[in-house]
Amino acid sequence: MRFERLKNISSAHIYNLRDTPDYRAKSVTVGKTKSVQAAIGVRGKPNPEGKPGHLRVDTVHQGDLDKVKGIYNLNLVDEVTQWEVVASVEAISEAWMDEVLKDALTMFPFRIRGFHSDNGGEFINKQVAGMLSGLLVKQSKSRSGRTNDNALVEGKNGSVIRKHMGYWHIARHHAPEVHRFYMGRFNVYLNYHRPCGFATVTVDEKGKRHKKYKVYQTPYEALKKLPNARQYLKKGVTFRQLDKIAMAESDNECARLMQEEKYKLFRKVQTEGSKLLQNGGLA
Repeated sequence: MRFERLKNISSAHIYNLRDTPDYRAKSVTVGKTKSVQAAIGVRGKPNPEGKPGHLRVDTVHQGDLDKVKGIYNLNLVDEVTQWEVVASVEAISEAWMDEVLKDALTMFPFRIRGFHSDNGGEFINKQVAGMLSGLLVKQSKSRSGRTNDNALVEGKNGSVIRKHMGYWHIARHHAPEVHRFYMGRFNVYLNYHRPCGFATVTVDEKGKRHKKYKVYQTPYEALKKLPNARQYLKKGVTFRQLDKIAMAESDNECARLMQEEKYKLFRKVQTEGSKLLQNGGLA
């Protein structure tokens, strides 16, 4: 028999053989990585069809210090008008995200129709899905390997949040103060007084798309220029109300006040951070 001579080998010797490199190399089995499938949100790039209310959403981490996480910035951008709302949260867990996300959605003057994010668990979870479902908002998520699916908000992460807030650490307990700055001053500046570039897309004879940025306007101006724009506003919101916000300050005045509030916030955060470092680090 083929295995007859093996019957007299002791169990101890078999264990010795198992410890040899040759045995381990031949016996090892490697399982392929299995993708996690979450039945929340439609996978695909949304098509707003020229209508406002289709949001692109992402989070931006505000740095680590001594292996301690800082705050997270929540960034929501409308695809058509580039209306942008930035919020702050202590952590991106479901418990922290729910209330801040609701607060951010109320800042949009038009009805929300779509909510698109990457596949991170801070948005792809039952709590967020339930909230969006209650608001009749369609939730979608980026496709695998399609890095441009959420390019709009990722570009805003750099040109808006990183430009103004930088990469430095802001401790988690400052999240409410940063959130108040965003809601009280920063978002008004972004939407009523900061011009954005709007691309004009042309297609050549080979079918290749080309973008040129010739139109620069604020998100509020872009909203008002939409055909029959009033139909998109939330119930109880009028352009007369929005015009008062837009005309309350000049562009330069609003930018100056925003910068003053930002520097005041930074001085408080930096002063506290310096004291913590002098006392031996974070508590």
